[in-house]
Formats: sequence, structure tokens, C-alpha cells
Amino acid sequence: MERPIVQLDRYDRQILELLQQDGRISNQELADRIALSPSACLRRLRALEESGLIRGYRALLDARKLGLSLMALIHISM
Repeated sequence: MERPIVQLDRYDRQILELLQQDGRISNQELADRIALSPSACLRRLRALEESGLIRGYRALLDARKLGLSLMALIHISM
């Protein structure tokens, strides 16, 4: 069963935008950039994670610097 669509306000959208730009941004920096207190920012971030909107944080690798010309990630479930 799918979760209902999450309603986002401007702060939530700003949090998501900044996290997409830099997934390692600190909560303090995130709060400063969107003009919220760190506790309010963290509360919103946790709510976005718990809603399933933020599914995780990942490192993006540079395949060329690793000497790889092609990388495939495959998920198979049976």
C-alpha cells in the first residue's frame, strides 16, 4: 500500500533542494541557509525521512577516475 502524497511547504522544499546539492551539509548550515533554528530544521528533516520522501544518502562516484568506463547497478527481486 502506497503512502499518501506528502504536502511540502517552502521550508521543506528548500531543505530538499539543498540536500540534493550537498547531501553532507550539516544541520547547522542547512538551518542557517533557510533561516530556521537548528532544532526546527532537524525536526523537519527527520519528518521528511520518516515520511519516506528522503530514502537515503549516497556517495556519487566518478567512474572515469576509478578507471571504469561503465558501471551498472542491478537489483533483482524474485
